[in-house]
Amino acid sequence: MATEQIKILVIGGTGYIGKFIVEGSAKSGHQTFALVRESSLSDPVKVKIVQNFKDLGVTILYGDLSDKESLVKAIQHVDVVISTVGLSQFMNQINIISAIKESGKHIKRFLPSEFGNDVDRTVAIGPAKSEFAMKAEIRRVVEAEGVPYTYVINNCFNGYFLATLAQCETRLTSPPRDKVTIYGDGNAKAILNKEEDIVAYTMRAVDDPRTLNKSIYINPPKNIVSQNDVVALWESKIGTTLEKTYVSEEELLKKIPESPHPLDLLLALNHAIFVKGDQTWFTIEPSFGVEASQLYPDVKYTSVDEYLNQFV
Repeated sequence: MATEQIKILVIGGTGYIGKFIVEGSAKSGHQTFALVRESSLSDPVKVKIVQNFKDLGVTILYGDLSDKESLVKAIQHVDVVISTVGLSQFMNQINIISAIKESGKHIKRFLPSEFGNDVDRTVAIGPAKSEFAMKAEIRRVVEAEGVPYTYVINNCFNGYFLATLAQCETRLTSPPRDKVTIYGDGNAKAILNKEEDIVAYTMRAVDDPRTLNKSIYINPPKNIVSQNDVVALWESKIGTTLEKTYVSEEELLKKIPESPHPLDLLLALNHAIFVKGDQTWFTIEPSFGVEASQLYPDVKYTSVDEYLNQFV
């Protein structure tokens, strides 16, 4: 928990990682606000999410990224703004930056919608490269406008990548017990983190002067693994050898442009992360980043090994 209670606004809180961020902020004792589109109230799933937020004491504000007035009004309530908007709204974050500038209140920190790979240090291709380029463009606007920021680089969500044994395109909710597809030779190292741990580190970083105008990388040592590591670990837990199909880089590069969206994006992410080692090829330098598990050694994170136990 941060040393003092701060007021946090989450924009995009009904999305995948957004739900975890809102809940984690509220449970950390921070006064938490969630900006929600009124149109969300017609979606039964989102209505349930919003009710859960209310039950946690979260203040619900209604507004939209295209409605500058609602953004300025919401931002006036808080010290920190966290965006977790999805791909289709990445570029609309320019409106958040503009509203932060216009609100007339000094915002201590803005966390744009990152929560993935480091988009300034990527070898991604195709649709993954396009997605990352939008995030990078938002970074440049944040920096040009002088808005204090922290970029959260949490690498892979366990719910997408570990529960599927790195086959995120399958949308499996538990690891397979019969067969698995291995990308490339399966040896590239990736970083897989539990969503609640990502939030725990994020909550510590939001007002930490050591993360001001830097990227915070969530790279706990026990979670830096290859796809082969993950598969072998899973096999040892279930006492079964999975049938393995290897997809070469050449085959994957051919398959990406031939696939419909969003499959093309998921395959491009697999190529970047599990073939090219997009998350682990560079060294974190103090000039641009800090590593979360070193900065906050008291945070007890869930290892890849521990996470898989729930499926046995």
